[in-house]
Amino acid sequence: MTKAIPKIGSRKKVRIGLRRNARFSLRKSARRITKGVIHVQVSFNNTIITVTDPQGRVVFWSSAGTCGFKSSRKASPYAGQRTAVDAIRTVGLQRAEVMVKGAGSGRDAALRAIAKSGVRLSCIRDVTPMPHNGCRPPKKRRL
Repeated sequence: MTKAIPKIGSRKKVRIGLRRNARFSLRKSARRITKGVIHVQVSFNNTIITVTDPQGRVVFWSSAGTCGFKSSRKASPYAGQRTAVDAIRTVGLQRAEVMVKGAGSGRDAALRAIAKSGVRLSCIRDVTPMPHNGCRPPKKRRL
């Protein structure tokens, strides 16, 4: 069998193993803002926290997966707490509104972590979508 001749310039020199554990080093340094909105999205599987400026542009986001939790530990209250602390510490907020969406175990822990972090909260709003008897919901979870 003959070996295929690669096109010139088609391959870039990539070091193997360079990106293996470099998740946090690949991120841009987050903009520092003093006032913003913290969106807490909690599901039965994960917790995602997004920090935006007052216009709605995303400044920084963090999830339980990016904080190092795997599988069912992502849904734990401790993972929600660590995710919230990670997001707020990186951005350096002073005043914020909080929008909470979803029903999961990390919801209260994330709110407590945000309140303890020293950020002054102007309001906490629950924006969980509620159907007005629309589509048929999925089957209830069996635990």
